[in-house]
Amino acid sequence: MLFSSISFLYYFLACLIIIYFVMPKTKWKNLILLVMSLCFYGYGEPRAIWILLLSCVISYVGGRLIEKSTKYRTWILVITIGIELSFLIYYKYAGFFLDTLRSLSVPVPFFSVVMPIGISFFTFQTISYVADVYQKKVEASCHFWQYATYVCLFPQLVAGPIVRYSEVEKELQSREHSYELFANGIRRFVIGLAKKVLLANVLGEFCTILSGQDASVLSYWLQAISYALQIYFDFSGYSDMAIGLGAMFGFHFPENFNYPFIARSITEFWRRWHMTLSYWFRDYVYIPLGGNRVPFWKWVRNVMVVWLLTGFWHGANWNFLFWGLYFGILLLLEKKIWGKYLEDHHALAWVYTQLLVVISFVIFRQEDLSLLVQQLQGMFGAVPLINATTLYYFKSYFVILVIGIFAMTPWVKQLSQWVKTRNRVVYDVLDVVIIIGLFLIVTAYLVDASFNPFLYFRF
Repeated sequence: MLFSSISFLYYFLACLIIIYFVMPKTKWKNLILLVMSLCFYGYGEPRAIWILLLSCVISYVGGRLIEKSTKYRTWILVITIGIELSFLIYYKYAGFFLDTLRSLSVPVPFFSVVMPIGISFFTFQTISYVADVYQKKVEASCHFWQYATYVCLFPQLVAGPIVRYSEVEKELQSREHSYELFANGIRRFVIGLAKKVLLANVLGEFCTILSGQDASVLSYWLQAISYALQIYFDFSGYSDMAIGLGAMFGFHFPENFNYPFIARSITEFWRRWHMTLSYWFRDYVYIPLGGNRVPFWKWVRNVMVVWLLTGFWHGANWNFLFWGLYFGILLLLEKKIWGKYLEDHHALAWVYTQLLVVISFVIFRQEDLSLLVQQLQGMFGAVPLINATTLYYFKSYFVILVIGIFAMTPWVKQLSQWVKTRNRVVYDVLDVVIIIGLFLIVTAYLVDASFNPFLYFRF
């Protein structure tokens, strides 16, 4: 079930809100959220729901044993994380490993493995929980159903943000609800919904159309730019919806995006893009390996390990490994060679960053390495500069490109704050009108549209 679907908006969510706020106590509210979250997940992945529940049981028991044990707590941690990772490795990477062996003429059997939606996200949450219990950053949950609510909570279950137990522990036990928090949640949700449906989906259509037309340098660059914008509005829109839904039910989820396309370095870009994933790898991989407080070559190793794992986390294919390697090398070069120069030349630094980021999404998108090479060559002059077909579609989608570029900046938020400081009454009226208008437009689009995927569901 998609957040951007009529069934979710007008049936599932409406029923859940009514039932949830009828319940008098937090524990009953948690139970309703858990049951409805399992229904939400089971609607799309009925055969995989046991994996989610088993992951909850294993990490819950592991956390309890780690907290009670003194002699074997390290072994319990290793075994628990090993089991959690084994699910992820099998369901997400078994096919990749077998295909690689077959390409090396190793006789291995053929079988199909269907990856459960969201397994990358909820596995990282369960691992962070047992690791935090081991480091005594949090106490192990005493109540399984409360812990299961944390793991299965539907707003962030299938595509993040990656929420840590410490960030919602107190709210799972007792949380306050208010009209202001609920209204802010609705506002955030609708903005995310509009980003997804009105921007990401349309930009995705543009990218798909260009992929099937006669190639030109302009068409390849427009594909790359539109895909970068599509995946940004798709994923940041989902994160906005998740954060908004969390607020509606009394939770404060961490931010996941902070205008990454205004970054002036690759380092800054990754402090703004998918922040909960970056922080996860920093805290549970990079720092345990020694971080930057090690000899130079060990630091290089640490950076490359983190980025190869980051790439592989996104998908079981060689292009994702190359994508991680690409960013790892760029970050090393920035740190040791030209980072200082970028700090002193802001305009050049922004152009440099956006150029490399757009190229990175070409690598990210193309799982067929031959097509990847073809597009990279085409972007730099291996095909005609422009053709009539490309020019036609560029004119047709020019307005949505301009809106997308404008919306990826903080200008909309700054304009909103400017109106708010000048006239609060006008701001409040416009805010309500715009949110209601966006929701009605999205509803009309969803009734009529057929193209409505979430890109990050497959990662």
